[in-house]
Amino acid sequence: MAKILIVDDEINIRKVVKEYALANNHEVDEAENGLEAISKITDNDYDVVVLDIMMPKVDGFSACREIKKIKDVPIIILSARQEEYDKLLGFDLGVDDYVVKPFSPKELMARIHVVISRHSSNTNTILSFDGLSIDEAARNVYIDDVRINMTPKEFELLVYMIKNKNIALSREVLLEKVWNYTFFGDDRTVDTHIKMLRHSLKNYRDYVKTVRGVGYKFEI
Repeated sequence: MAKILIVDDEINIRKVVKEYALANNHEVDEAENGLEAISKITDNDYDVVVLDIMMPKVDGFSACREIKKIKDVPIIILSARQEEYDKLLGFDLGVDDYVVKPFSPKELMARIHVVISRHSSNTNTILSFDGLSIDEAARNVYIDDVRINMTPKEFELLVYMIKNKNIALSREVLLEKVWNYTFFGDDRTVDTHIKMLRHSLKNYRDYVKTVRGVGYKFEI
C-alpha cells in the first residue's frame, strides 16, 4: 500500500484517481492547488504525488520546483498540456512520469506502481570510469572528484546507459526504459537529453557514442 497525494483543481479528476487508488488499496490525500500541495508535502510523507499543471495560486511546475526542495518524492504530471516543451520542462524539473489527459485510470495506476517500485529499489551503488563517478543512491555525479549538476532525467539516462554499456540502445528502448513511454514519445526527447548529457559530462562526453541508424551507447 502506498500513500498518494492527488493535486488537481478539478474535483472530478481527483475523484476518479482517488477511486482507482483506493481500489488498489492505496491511501489517498488531496490538494486542489499547488500552494496546498506544498503545505501538505511539508507536513506529511507521500510515496508519490500526482500533479496537475494548470492550477490557481501556484501552478504545477512551480509547485514541483518547491516540492523537490523539500523532499525527494516521486512526481507524476497529469495534465492536458501535451506539447513536447511541457514534457521536457517537467522532466528537467525532476518529474518521474508525464501522463496526458484524457487518461486511462488503469494505466495511471500502473505507472504509479512502476514509479514507486523504481524509487524504492535504489541501492547504494557506485559506478566509476576513469575520473567519472556516479553515486546511484545519492544521485550524485562527480567528474575528477568535483560534483556536477545534472537534471534527474540526465542522471537516469546516464545510469541506464552505463548499466547497459557497450550495447547499442535504440531511441525507442531509451524512451521505454528511462521515460516509461510505451506507446507515445518523440525521438527528439532522447536526442535533446543526449545533447544535454554530453554537455554535462564535459571531458568524458565521448563515452556517449552515436550509433548511426540505431541510437546511442555508453562505450568504454
